[in-house]
Amino acid sequence: MLRAVSVAGILVALAWAVGGQALLGRIDPALAVPLLAPPMLLLGWWQRREAGRVRTRTALLALGLIAAAQALLAFFLAGSIAPRQLVLVMLASAAAAWIADALMQWRAPVRFLPAFAALAFVPAWFGAGHVLLAMLYRPAAAPGAAPSATMLTGLPLRWGDGGSLAGMIAEGASDDPALARLEALGPTSLVDSLVDHVPPPGGALLLAHPRALAPQDLVAIDAFVRGGGRAVVLADALSGWPPPHALGDPRNPPVTSLLTPLLDHWEISLSAAPPDEKAPLAVAVEGARLRLSSAGRFDRLPATCRAFADARIARCRIDAGEAWLVGDADLLFEPLWRPLVPGADHLRQADTMEWVAARLWRGAGSAALRPQWISIPAR
Repeated sequence: MLRAVSVAGILVALAWAVGGQALLGRIDPALAVPLLAPPMLLLGWWQRREAGRVRTRTALLALGLIAAAQALLAFFLAGSIAPRQLVLVMLASAAAAWIADALMQWRAPVRFLPAFAALAFVPAWFGAGHVLLAMLYRPAAAPGAAPSATMLTGLPLRWGDGGSLAGMIAEGASDDPALARLEALGPTSLVDSLVDHVPPPGGALLLAHPRALAPQDLVAIDAFVRGGGRAVVLADALSGWPPPHALGDPRNPPVTSLLTPLLDHWEISLSAAPPDEKAPLAVAVEGARLRLSSAGRFDRLPATCRAFADARIARCRIDAGEAWLVGDADLLFEPLWRPLVPGADHLRQADTMEWVAARLWRGAGSAALRPQWISIPAR
């Protein structure tokens, strides 16, 4: 019993301190999978002289304690026991315990071989565990026949670092990570005007803090949404996006939202964030975790809207269509959502790009496993 309790306690502590749970604000049981090798080797070494029946019983007890501890933590901190993740942890724990026991019982012809194999087992299991989790957490891209999402933006998402036109052509496209991520998740069409580029049937619209739009564009946006279209609107009352050019350069993104005429027509008004609200803020929206920076609030919303995150985000029915409104264009700023390690979707800091993708393309953004975010107080 003492050995089983010790192994379970060590694994839970490793997952919290080293596995990323504390750093990411998550309690995912699956984050323990890459760290199973050391505690299981320790258990195997403790039991190296025990009978097989005793070793099996102790390993099964340890597995049960690991599952119980992870389930209780996930339930009390995130409101869900994460059953899929628990199954994965149990299967991986059983495999790691079996390998560790086999290594401790190995009577190799060369004396140092078992110790060498045990040392090699730790990094090999660690790497394989992270590769497996990256695959299981990787969000699905839009189906092949999905219509393109039409994007209007004033943010420097393409040619962001370019100087002269000749220099940009010579260097080639320099897409911001947010745009590259969206294009990897679904077909995206970046346009300057909606008059001649109305989203295709079944398509969606992403307004990401655009520059001043002509009246014809505002009319086209309103008609598209009211006719049954879907839109995601990022309207920042005071953007903190770093300008790529010198202050005052018209190529920089707008400092404040220029969508006021459209929002007024929808009976919506946006106010700036308080001056002292500068630190990134994590908010929960229908199970997803987003990170905002100096987000404004929608202080006037019609009855057909539902507010989230203290009215920083709203979901509105507009006639036959739907619009998600976010009072923060910095939502797409890479440091607020990128994984700790590039390509490691299981180590992401927020669900931002997955959340946006799910609203632009039906069937996109979902994955076999999803983060279990530690609950944050309602704001």
